[in-house]
Amino acid sequence: MIEISEAFRGKKAFIAYLMAGDPNLKRSAEFILIAQDAGADLIEIGIPFSDPIAEGEVIQASSERALRAGTRLDGVFEMVYSIKGSMRIPMVFMTYANPVFVYGYDRFFARCAEVGISGIIIPDMPFEEQGEAKPVAREHGIEMITMVAPTSSKKRIADIVRSADGFVYLVSSMGVTGVRSEITTDLPMIVSEIKRSSDIPVAIGFGISTPEQAKQFSRIADGVIVGSAIVRIIAQHGMEAGQTLYEYISAMKHEIDQ
Repeated sequence: MIEISEAFRGKKAFIAYLMAGDPNLKRSAEFILIAQDAGADLIEIGIPFSDPIAEGEVIQASSERALRAGTRLDGVFEMVYSIKGSMRIPMVFMTYANPVFVYGYDRFFARCAEVGISGIIIPDMPFEEQGEAKPVAREHGIEMITMVAPTSSKKRIADIVRSADGFVYLVSSMGVTGVRSEITTDLPMIVSEIKRSSDIPVAIGFGISTPEQAKQFSRIADGVIVGSAIVRIIAQHGMEAGQTLYEYISAMKHEIDQ
C-alpha cells in the first residue's frame, strides 16, 4: 500500500471523494483512475450505506444509486483490488461503523491491507470510541483518520491530534456534506491549534466546490477534500462523466498548485 504521507509530501494535497458503485463498480474503478490522472493526490472511496448520517443529499443519493446497482462490501474490495497495481497515490475508505463492525474488525482491516487501502475515515465513530477499532487497524497497517469539528475545544483538538494517524480531517462547517457558497468558520485558528500539538497534515473538507475555494483553503491547510461536487458530476453525466470529471479535478488541482 502507498503511505498517506506521500499525498502531502512537498505539495498541497487535492483529495477526491468518489462513491464506490456509482453508477456501477466497473465505472467507479475507471473514475478513480481518471481522478488520479487528473492530478488527485489521494482518493477517498465511499462505501455505500443505507444510513449515511454525515452526508448531504448529493452523496446520500449517490449511496442509494450504488446500493440499487447491487454494490456490496465484498464487491467494493474486489473493485479496489482490481486497480491496486495501477495506483500511484494512496486510497482511503470513508464508511460508517456498522459495516465495519458487522464484517468484523480483523477481517475488514486485513482485507483493506490486501487490496491496497491505506486508511479509513469513520465519521460516526467519535475519537473517544475508536479504541475498539484503531488497534486492529494499526495491526494491519491501516491508518484511522480522525475528524475535527469546528466546535471542538482546544483541549479536545489537542487530545485528538496527539494520537492522530494519516492526516487530520478538519470539517469546514457544521452540518452534513454538501456544496456551500460561503464558509465562515475561523479555520486558520483551528489549524493553528492543531499544529500546536503535531505536525501531522491537515486537510479541510465539507463544502469546497470551486477552484477559488480550493485555492483559498489550501493556503490555510495542507490539503483540501472535495466530495459532493465530484459526485454531482457523476450524477449528471453517469457513465459518460469521465471527461468532465478529468477537467474539473485538473482545474481544482491547478489552483491549489499556484
